[in-house]
Formats: sequence, structure tokens, C-alpha cells
Amino acid sequence: MAKELEVVIIAGLFEKQAPGLYYNSCVVFDADGGYLGKYRKMHIPEDPYYAEKFYFTPGDLGFKVFKTKYADIGVLICWDQWFPEAARLTAMKGAEIIFYPTAIGHMPVDEEGIDTTPGAWQVIQRGHAVANGCYVATVNRIGFEPQPGSEKGLSFWGQSFVSNPYGELVAEASKDREEILQAAIDLDVIEEARNTLAHFFRDRRIDSYQGLLKRYLTEE
Repeated sequence: MAKELEVVIIAGLFEKQAPGLYYNSCVVFDADGGYLGKYRKMHIPEDPYYAEKFYFTPGDLGFKVFKTKYADIGVLICWDQWFPEAARLTAMKGAEIIFYPTAIGHMPVDEEGIDTTPGAWQVIQRGHAVANGCYVATVNRIGFEPQPGSEKGLSFWGQSFVSNPYGELVAEASKDREEILQAAIDLDVIEEARNTLAHFFRDRRIDSYQGLLKRYLTEE
């Protein structure tokens, strides 16, 4: 299909490496139909209604960039989107666009009107676009998925979007309708942003970030 339509396809799958060893993965096909490789989700959440740690082991391939016909793209998956380190390392490998295939929604407690997660979810990813001077394209599903044996479940909030390197929304989908979201991407804007607003790669204090290798920092 990628070859026929001359498009790049990012496809998610439940990857089985061996009996009892599974990954939440994406494979990437270039516009000529060639297989470029796969990414295995690095951050595995454990929340009510998700239970991903029961099914998946953390990815072991590191952060990946795929050189496609149209752009150099990075692929991160869902929970990865909350971690600035993942976006940074993917951008440092040359990603011009970071794609986030996603399935995220409200839990029942959220439906009582105390949830602000959709706003935070979009803001942090638009921040990744600004901090790394790249495009971010996030795809999220819609609809309700009940918990087995219960009327409760997850209401997915949709709102797929594309952000440019200035954190501006280029395109945004609806909350409750399936649709195809298209956005024009100007790769020249990446260099423009990095030469004006985002001198962040130049100014990074790589001699001072050893603490990032620790789980948490204490005075000791």
C-alpha cells in the first residue's frame, strides 16, 4: 500500500518476540514500499484500565529515526509523549517530525469534571516541538472502550494535532469524530526556528546533566 500510494506508513502492532515476551511497537514503511525498521515503546505505563506492564516489556532498541523519502521522522508511542528526554534524544538523532501514535482518554473519575489532562497532554507535546525545533504530529483515537464485565471504561478524547517548531497548531482534529487530518509541513521552518527562537542545541550544558541518569536527586 505504501508503494502504491507513494506514502510513508507508520503502523502499530502488538509484537511477539518470543512466548511471553511482547512489545508495543511500530513499523515504518517508506514510500517505495521498503521496510525501514521498527520502534519499541520505551516507557510502559501502569494505570487503571491500561495494565500495560502486564502485557509489555520496555523497548530495547533505543530511540529511532527513519530516513524516509519525504523527511527524517522519529516515532514514539503514547506514554512516551510525556517524557522530554525521549523527544530530545529523538530530535538529537535528526528527527524533523516526531510522530506519536496514541490511545489516551478519560477514566471514569475524569468524567466527573475534574480532569485537565487533554490540555496538559497537548501543551507538553507542543513544548517538545518548541524545545527541539521540530514538528510534532500526534494521532489519538476516539470512542468508548468498556472494561470487561463493567459499564465503566475509557472515553478516548481524540484531538489529534500537528504542531510546528514554534508550538503553533497547524492542524487539529475533533474530539468525537473519526477523520483524516492533513497538514502541510514546511521543513525549512525547522532551520528558521533553530536559527532564531530555538538555539537550544547550541546552548545545552551537556557537562552538567549527569543527574538525568539518576531516578531522583537528593542532597546526598
